Amino acid sequence: MLQNFLVPDVLTHNYLVNGFCKSGDLETAKWIIIDMLCRGPSPNCATYNTLMVGYCASNDLDKALDLLSTMSTCAIRPNRVTCNILVHALCNKGLLGEATKLLGEILEDKPESKTANLITSTILMNGYFKNGDISSALAIWEEISKGHRTRDVVAYNVMIHGAGLSLHHSLAYRFVCEMYKKGLMPDVFTYNALLSLLFKEKKTTEACYIHGVMSKMGVPPNIISYRVLIQGLCINGDVDLAKEYLHIMLEDSVLPDIYIWNSLIDGYGRHGDVQQAFYIRDQMVASGIFPNIFTYNALINAIAREGKLVEAHNLKTEMIFHGVYPDVVTYNILIGAACRLRHVHIGLLLHDEMLKKGCHPDIITYTQLLKGFCLIGKVINAEILFDQMISSGLMIDHVPFQIIIKKHWRMGELDKAFENYQIWLRRDK
Repeated sequence: MLQNFLVPDVLTHNYLVNGFCKSGDLETAKWIIIDMLCRGPSPNCATYNTLMVGYCASNDLDKALDLLSTMSTCAIRPNRVTCNILVHALCNKGLLGEATKLLGEILEDKPESKTANLITSTILMNGYFKNGDISSALAIWEEISKGHRTRDVVAYNVMIHGAGLSLHHSLAYRFVCEMYKKGLMPDVFTYNALLSLLFKEKKTTEACYIHGVMSKMGVPPNIISYRVLIQGLCINGDVDLAKEYLHIMLEDSVLPDIYIWNSLIDGYGRHGDVQQAFYIRDQMVASGIFPNIFTYNALINAIAREGKLVEAHNLKTEMIFHGVYPDVVTYNILIGAACRLRHVHIGLLLHDEMLKKGCHPDIITYTQLLKGFCLIGKVINAEILFDQMISSGLMIDHVPFQIIIKKHWRMGELDKAFENYQIWLRRDK
């Protein structure tokens, strides 16, 4: 264009800035804007908004906020989109005070459109819910009502989901009813929030009914709907029914993601059907999705629960061969299984292996070893380990104290039991 003496307009430059931002090359995007300031055409609000989105996506909120100052210096007034971008980024960082100040600036401005205010308010409500501040979210909701702004489906979805997260289930159901009264039809996000809510209340029958209603209402379930449904059923013990929904997914040409496969594998493993867990794993691989650390941990846990320690270790070797490396959960499962079978020496070898591999033991690791020592009657070793746990700086819960106190009590060593009880009380203060 330049060779033909054609000067690209601001829209062309904006496309370039957007392209570089999407590819993650923010420095080049910034250079284009500097070049625009030097040689023209002058950047507009959309130009800065695009770079602002890029900075927020790369988790560089400071630079995004600096752009706001740059805009003022260049006499470019931020619009509602600018404020929405920054409010969203601030909420994601948990900086709700700063986000509220920005919202105040928007509401003080001469209103351009009610929808823009609603979008910003919705973003802010979502931020408050995520931080557990339901009262502030409801205050903004009431403010929208007083301002005679029409609430849309997205705003209701935020309230339903947020009320569910805050365990105010009756409030969430109230918002669903209110939606219908206002003539707003639930979308897939509404139904997904409802499904999640019902499973939290262990209402599996109602959740399955809602899932069935979705398609009849012209809202086909998406992968999130199936994920919530299958995970919920597995957690509540209805693994066979969850598997039926997996088949429905495949019939509807909705490809399950790894979270759905892992839920079923873990579900069958926890209910003692190891054969079915491995069958699901094989189905997953056949569909082109390869096992990750969660898959292997679920399978190792299933085998270890049956006391098959050799097979569990073989699976650990297999996962390493496939480029998936054991984490602290893997080692804790294996150490726990070894200690339950009174093979504490194997548990200690695994502990040493963890350290060599750079995998740091946690409180669960040491609690399993403590149980093992108590189980085989090595109380002195248990006491040494217990003292190390206390002095290690790890966050110790009540379980290690209960284990060591119970062991001393069974051995008739009431003074030692009471001494450890006193230590427990002092740590809880």
